[in-house]
Amino acid sequence: MPIRNNLYFFYPPDQDLEHKLEPLFRLARENNFQIVENPDDANVIISVGGDGAFLQAVRLTGFRQDCLYTGITRSNESGLYCDFNMDNFDDMLYTMQHEEMEVRRFPLIDVQVNGESTFNCLNEVSIRSTIIKSIVIDVYIDDLHFETFRGDGLIVATPTGSTGYNKSTQGAVIDPKIPCFQVSEIASLNNNRYRTLGSSFILNKDRTLKMEVVQDGNDYPIIGMDNEAYPVRNIQNLTVNLSDKLVKTVKLKNNSYWNRVKRTFL
Repeated sequence: MPIRNNLYFFYPPDQDLEHKLEPLFRLARENNFQIVENPDDANVIISVGGDGAFLQAVRLTGFRQDCLYTGITRSNESGLYCDFNMDNFDDMLYTMQHEEMEVRRFPLIDVQVNGESTFNCLNEVSIRSTIIKSIVIDVYIDDLHFETFRGDGLIVATPTGSTGYNKSTQGAVIDPKIPCFQVSEIASLNNNRYRTLGSSFILNKDRTLKMEVVQDGNDYPIIGMDNEAYPVRNIQNLTVNLSDKLVKTVKLKNNSYWNRVKRTFL
């Protein structure tokens, strides 16, 4: 594995936080790591904060394929994406210098909007009604019309995103080693007139999911990609595939994905 000693720290401007991070910066320099000001010059990008900060770091640095990402939580935070906290930062440096690093590879989804722009998501894409009215979406799997959904919205989650918004809608928690993505409903209407599957379903990596918004007066849904809102108002359709890209993160030994799930939820 190539030497990775150019570190970029991603965090919001905050004088108190910078003061707390200064001992970490000093420790990194003392161990022959270089702290860079531009993420393009880094081969390790370190977010400071919980999972939200990690998602922002990955998204705002372009889901880079040629570097490692890792997350550091503060004392009052936890995160499924973050292996380290400020108290064990020296463990991270030691691992990067002296041990054979274990690297996790998290799958992404590609989301195409209106048949034009394509975006990556590490957690999920969601489509929801913005008014007090249900949204109607025709759901296609490959070229098969699967169902016509009516309700508050739909979530399409990656395996790692399955523990987030998806889980709050009773979706399954998926092992990130399984290359797939999951579709979950938000408050679907199921009665004699409207019928959906009524449960989450999981699609294999070679499937294509298409969601077409029925233009019935609720034509301006909100699209959430990870923890950001998509700015275009008029949404006609979304097409989702499992991406060829992967986000690579540094992994501590004896701290598997399921260790973190247990620590977070149980």
